[in-house]
Amino acid sequence: MEKIYKYIEDHASVPSEALDWVVRQTHIRTNHARMLSGAAQGQLMRMFVQMTGARRVLELGTFTGYSAICLASGLPSDGHLDTLELNDELEDLIMEGFDRAGLADRIRLHIGDCKDTLRRLRKQMGLSGFPGPDGQEAADEGLLYDIVYIDANKREYCEYYDLVFDMVRPGGLILADNVLWDGKVCQDPLPQDKQTLGIAAFNDKVSSDPRVESVIMPLRDGLNIIRLKQ
Repeated sequence: MEKIYKYIEDHASVPSEALDWVVRQTHIRTNHARMLSGAAQGQLMRMFVQMTGARRVLELGTFTGYSAICLASGLPSDGHLDTLELNDELEDLIMEGFDRAGLADRIRLHIGDCKDTLRRLRKQMGLSGFPGPDGQEAADEGLLYDIVYIDANKREYCEYYDLVFDMVRPGGLILADNVLWDGKVCQDPLPQDKQTLGIAAFNDKVSSDPRVESVIMPLRDGLNIIRLKQ
């Protein structure tokens, strides 16, 4: 399987110099380089933005900015990406990567707790800060996101889903990473660590939600592609 993944990565479109720089700096300056999206997944997300004609994108979990650059590079010149990151120690690395990619004018980095930032963004859109699990409110259509990419705290995926759902336009996408969690979600009995339980609960929640249609792609650690019905 590792050979297949390497073959896929080797045959994805060539990453930009800025992305290569982010990869090198992530290995040098962090201990978590395996959290990088990778060339194939990054190119797929860029293509999602282009194919859907997205103009507004929201990312939960910036890390060192690789996926943010991929998403923003698919936007039109007047498009906008909001990306949320908890770790303020990564801010300088992230911002330099955005500058090197020539995308700093399309991206706004929000440092802080993801749920707190989402509640603030919701209020700016005219939504309540604490939506119900199945409740939808009406925001200004021009402020809705076309795509939301979730790659933050695995324990909180269900909460993120509830918070972002009515921030996305009808027909828009929610993309969730790491939904196979090294195959742990398939184990019987299910491991009882909080990350595995959080991911498993999220996958169950999505698959039983009549408001969406979804499919899990076995790319890297699993990508759940969720489309809001119109």
